[in-house]
Amino acid sequence: MPLYEYYCSDCRTTFDTLRSMDKADAPITCEKCESRHTARVLSVFFAHGEGKPVAGASGGCACGNGACGCGHSHN
Repeated sequence: MPLYEYYCSDCRTTFDTLRSMDKADAPITCEKCESRHTARVLSVFFAHGEGKPVAGASGGCACGNGACGCGHSHN
């Protein structure tokens, strides 16, 4: 079951929960203030795999052979 992130506009907090894909955009109650003024937000993740691109990676360095200026050590 996927993990989704939500934002509450009343208490301005984010929280995440495991939900089935068919309920990802269904209304959900805030875990902190119990408001129903919530919305699903885009979750961002980062993956790094020894200087090689990682499938599904968002952002970060996808360099190899020391050809980039990211600051990683490419030995």
